[in-house]
Amino acid sequence: MAEQAILAGQIKPSVVPPSSSFRLRSKSLNSVRLRRVFDLFDKNGDEYITVAELADALARLGLTTNPSELELTVSGFIQPGAIGLDFNDFQNLHRTLGDALFGPDPINPSENNTEEADMQEAFNVFDEDGDGFISAQELKTVLEKLGLGEGQSMDRVQLMICSVDKDSDGRVDFGEFKTMMKSIDVESS
Repeated sequence: MAEQAILAGQIKPSVVPPSSSFRLRSKSLNSVRLRRVFDLFDKNGDEYITVAELADALARLGLTTNPSELELTVSGFIQPGAIGLDFNDFQNLHRTLGDALFGPDPINPSENNTEEADMQEAFNVFDEDGDGFISAQELKTVLEKLGLGEGQSMDRVQLMICSVDKDSDGRVDFGEFKTMMKSIDVESS
């Protein structure tokens, strides 16, 4: 029922149009990213995201939701007897929302071009001032917005930067970012 409401256009984004980075075109990057998002939203670590946990996560990201609409949307994806969305349910919700907002996935996208574009979009999320580099302060700001503990300590953030900063300029450029993301993708496969 919720899937039909989404696809019928009855439930629409109310704040701003979603970013096309909602659905990365590289399946392996999308799966890794979705798992990380799932783990962030699953506050108590029970492998389920309840409607309350989802509402809390959206609020931390600055997105206001109507509790009854959120319940209606999510409940159709929760398996009977479950307390919330398991990871497979979460993937199905994400895919359905992506299809409703952007249309079905393209059949044969050029993998190299779309992966590069996805990497650039992800990089731009962190590069808040658009100067082509991710500074420690920019990384800290994004981590804080996501509610990650690493964002609370500038020392920790600087260590994260240093671990990928190959030219030792104190910032992460796009090439360093791509190398880091590809190593994460390989390690998690």
